[in-house]
Amino acid sequence: MGKEIERKFLVSDDGWRAHVTRSVGMRQGYLNSHGARTVRVRVAGERAYLTVKGPAVGIVRPEFEYAIPVGEADAMLALCEQPIIEKVRHYVPAGLRTWEIDVFGGANDGLIVAEIELGRPDEAFARPTWLGEEVSGDVRYYNSSLIARPFEVW
Repeated sequence: MGKEIERKFLVSDDGWRAHVTRSVGMRQGYLNSHGARTVRVRVAGERAYLTVKGPAVGIVRPEFEYAIPVGEADAMLALCEQPIIEKVRHYVPAGLRTWEIDVFGGANDGLIVAEIELGRPDEAFARPTWLGEEVSGDVRYYNSSLIARPFEVW
């Protein structure tokens, strides 16, 4: 079974921008974002994925992700709950891991979140100086929550 072990933070300044190794535009939608599971469709650059996530226990949750044709993902996005999440993901190496910095657009314009995927919940990781408040357990920052209550209405 696949697992996602992820911590999520706000950023305190733009210091991360000087260390970006690559960036990818993303559009993602949710076929289901209610209850203990989500079903997400994501187009990331020239690739697309269907992802199923189960209920979180702390920062750990079951995750299953499958590559799908971009054309099919585009068709599925039309079926998704609205609004579609728009963001650019920037990759920033730090220590043994890489931070994913999501700069949101559309209805979530102005929101910037840093995420790090870990191998285990208690894994130590490099904490760059630009790292702000941890929001791992704050459901407002879940991408699936941002469709029901976008950042623009906070």
